[in-house]
Amino acid sequence: MSLSGPVHSRTASRYPPWTPFNAFASFPKSKVKPTDWRGRSIYQVMTDRFAPPGAHLPPCDTGKRQYCGGTWKGLIHRLDYIKNMGFTADTAEGRAYHGYWQQNLFALNSKFGSFRDLHALSSALHARGMYLMIDVVVNHYGWAGNSTTVDYQKLIPFNDAKYFHSYCPIEDSDYLSNQTGVEQCWLGDNIVSLPDLNTRNPFVVRTYYEWIRSLVSVFGVDGLRIDTVRHVQKSFWPGFKSAAGIFSLGEVSNSDAAYTCPYQEQLDGLLNYPLYSPMVQAFQSRDGNMSLLSSAISTIQKSCRDPTLLGTFSENHDNARFLSQTNDMHLNMNIITFTILAGGIPIIYQGQEQGFSGGNDPSNREALWTSDFTTKTVLYKLIASVNKIRNHEVFSSSDYLTCPTSVIYIDDHDIALRKGQIVGLFTNAGANATAHNLTLSNHGFQADQKLVEILSCNKSTVDGKGELRITVQQGLPQVDHHVAPKDYANIHKVFYPRAALKSTGICFL
Repeated sequence: MSLSGPVHSRTASRYPPWTPFNAFASFPKSKVKPTDWRGRSIYQVMTDRFAPPGAHLPPCDTGKRQYCGGTWKGLIHRLDYIKNMGFTADTAEGRAYHGYWQQNLFALNSKFGSFRDLHALSSALHARGMYLMIDVVVNHYGWAGNSTTVDYQKLIPFNDAKYFHSYCPIEDSDYLSNQTGVEQCWLGDNIVSLPDLNTRNPFVVRTYYEWIRSLVSVFGVDGLRIDTVRHVQKSFWPGFKSAAGIFSLGEVSNSDAAYTCPYQEQLDGLLNYPLYSPMVQAFQSRDGNMSLLSSAISTIQKSCRDPTLLGTFSENHDNARFLSQTNDMHLNMNIITFTILAGGIPIIYQGQEQGFSGGNDPSNREALWTSDFTTKTVLYKLIASVNKIRNHEVFSSSDYLTCPTSVIYIDDHDIALRKGQIVGLFTNAGANATAHNLTLSNHGFQADQKLVEILSCNKSTVDGKGELRITVQQGLPQVDHHVAPKDYANIHKVFYPRAALKSTGICFL
């Protein structure tokens, strides 16, 4: 979100202090350290598409790219829907219906609510022990028209063309060989242009640093998701991060770790785009490349300063949903479980728990209320189960958050990971596959150790040779711990020491 107080002066050189917020006491300075985010799992919200404020559930045609009616009040009323899936942080956008076309740095989007509403959202999250992450954009403003029609007087507080780069469109070739073009040319098109801020201009820099410091203080923000990071020169970001004083998670939408990972020298964490592409490719069909996925994990661990602070995701508002690429729900369950357990900070995009299947933008921005917020779907229950075991390991293990993820098994269709005491087996064999057996030996468990397969609550035991023998079969995983149908068979498995589950309530232990 781009959030701030209303502007009383339209002159860029004399924008007002945050006096409008005197009526709203600032939150105490956040005690959340960037490293505290390692133990969190994030539910990504698009405010306009999450929940309306009342009982009426309006229709929402994503193709029209218009407001559908979600608000911060609606989000507050549905926070338990998020918390009951085991999520411990929430992130949301704010300008235009999607959040990225600001025209006034010092104004909230009234479509989403008032200052008091956003304050109340922050308080409601913190009362539940959850963190608030706000989505911000620094690179550009938004203008409904092509570059020749921009009225800079309406872009507050940067109300003069001198605060923006001269117009040039970013070309596809720039992403390959022209970083200056990526940073100084404009995103957008002839319908909506995105005037590109000159983030070397002293006034622009000073204004943004003061703005983010105030934003964090006034609304009690615990973390930032920063949009279009690679479109701003790297030298801008350390000062911005310092001014915010909280965790910063940058979007650098490039799958090349050699390009993306160096941005972690400027920010605390990054969205894990180097993992996203090979992960989706690996699980979208039986032809997926598990070796490429394994190699990506290794490359990221070697290239990024701290992989434990990368945001792991398999869907978001910028990319086609996984189920738009396959209708195999078993593959979808594999990639969701992998997302949560692969390491880093897991991020689930609203609607994944409902099996939404929208394609590219804007189809992937469905209104969540069309699901009636049901908590009975197999995906909702799956996410809750996997988050529950991860949260247990976070709070019971001294090294889970910092230990690297290890690939302990791989073949053409299967990959097994270990992180802490959790061992997960994932497959792209799909719903129509026949049963196959495999043996894990490099799992870290002891010979004869008793385990529980978390998704089914079935008991397993490592044999006397230290081998864990597994049968991977066709069928949906059982995520309701109270029912185990006779024809139950896992297509992916999550193992955990039985003794470590005592008195947790997980799998009745």
